[in-house]
Amino acid sequence: MEPPRTQERRKTDTLRRLEQDVDAWVPSLAPFSFLWDGAALLFAMPAAGPTARNLLASGEVRLGLGHTRDVVLIKGSAEAIPAAEIPAETGDAFAAKAGFDPRALSSPYFYFRIAPRKIQAWCEVNELGGRDLMRAGAWLDP
Repeated sequence: MEPPRTQERRKTDTLRRLEQDVDAWVPSLAPFSFLWDGAALLFAMPAAGPTARNLLASGEVRLGLGHTRDVVLIKGSAEAIPAAEIPAETGDAFAAKAGFDPRALSSPYFYFRIAPRKIQAWCEVNELGGRDLMRAGAWLDP
């Protein structure tokens, strides 16, 4: 087993995942494409789907990036934005990263802006201590 990463390295790795990963596991255990803007994640999903209905009802979300040996867990709040109201440059950036543009579809879609309040990251059991990288929406000092 490799030695545990420092908290600073975990934050760097997490930010890289937020910038480069395309999909995340959302509450319905379905993968959805996302765009990270440096402060929040932006998802798009069918308005009539179970995940969108759950997010609209609760406004809360827990999602995960990666697989079981390289986990990033995020808890946050969700703000719904109808596809017709998304700014053009934001919609264009999402479409470029995700490989599809929900604004062009005939079925109604919502974008959800997820503002993280808590982020945890770890690879192995030796990284469970210190896995919190963000609390109350603020990155922790390494």
